[in-house]
Amino acid sequence: MGNPILQFGTSRFLQAHADLFVSEALEAGRALGHVTVVQTTSNPESRARVDALRARKRYDVRIQGIRHETVIDTTVTCRAIDEALNADAHWPGVIERFARDARVVISNTGDSGYACDAEDTADLLSDGARVPRGFAAKLAVLLYARFRAGAEPLTLLPCELVSSNGDTLRGIVADIARAWHCDPAFIRYIEQGCVWVNSLVDRIVSEPIRPVGAYAEPYALWAIERRAGMVLPCGHEAIVVTDDLPRYERLKLLLLNLGHTWLAERWQADGRDADENVLHAMHDPVLRASLESLWRDEVLPVFDALGQGEQARIYLQEVRERFENPFLDHRLADIHRNQGQKKLRRFKPAVDLAHELGLQIGQPRLNQALEQCA
Repeated sequence: MGNPILQFGTSRFLQAHADLFVSEALEAGRALGHVTVVQTTSNPESRARVDALRARKRYDVRIQGIRHETVIDTTVTCRAIDEALNADAHWPGVIERFARDARVVISNTGDSGYACDAEDTADLLSDGARVPRGFAAKLAVLLYARFRAGAEPLTLLPCELVSSNGDTLRGIVADIARAWHCDPAFIRYIEQGCVWVNSLVDRIVSEPIRPVGAYAEPYALWAIERRAGMVLPCGHEAIVVTDDLPRYERLKLLLLNLGHTWLAERWQADGRDADENVLHAMHDPVLRASLESLWRDEVLPVFDALGQGEQARIYLQEVRERFENPFLDHRLADIHRNQGQKKLRRFKPAVDLAHELGLQIGQPRLNQALEQCA
């Protein structure tokens, strides 16, 4: 039998997140097995990673930062991936592994991963040599091959930073099958047989180690929404199975992401140094006080009203340590990109929740920042 875990995407994030979890779980006897990774793009760096994995099947992850007031700087070797394929060069092999061996599918295909391509048409289902361009179309073709082979439905665990990523991807793949006029039994296989799981990933993976490997912070979380019949790739202390995924999403969005966006807002408004990073900002008394008061006065009352104040304060302490990572050069200029969209995604939910909960806290700084988006 081949590997039970099939992964689409070779990003440094997955290398230091899901793949590292599987590697550590393998050592503890808590993993399904090894990973087959599939390169889905023509990116030269992705090809170099695949070539390196095919040559030596291991890589290093250097973990640097502060965790529970302790400075960490250590290197671990990941041995989870023992097969690496290129979709364009090895498509028949990808089909075979998907239809025969896979039990869990992991993906992280980037911001445009769920986009559909007009060139992906129904004739792909009968042309086993032609590779679909879009990731969702690839899944439709692969699931069709598995369905035709009579294989059991499987679990799909998207890691893209899309709200309700599992439900969203299932809907896109099912819509493709309908547009291709597929057998209703196959559409039921997609929608009701396979288990599409929503999840949230959280780890800063700051730099690559070329040709394969990464630098990452100590903090890591993979929050997975509980679904009946789902199969997980491994058990790991960083994996949390929950019946309330929105709670974890809210913590990350309204404390970590909102904090980053606020620092970037002050950086731009105050005309601060072009090379200033998050660590510099946290060590500036004025900017640090601005962020702390924003959290305290305009965000934490929302969590208190939700009955989640204690958890929010525990998570916020983790956020402070992550923001003060002495190894990470997370530039505010980079965070400020697409600032208007980020403010709407990260500030507006805090304001809307306060209104829904009937809180009389004003939130003047968040509202003023949002007015500039109008």
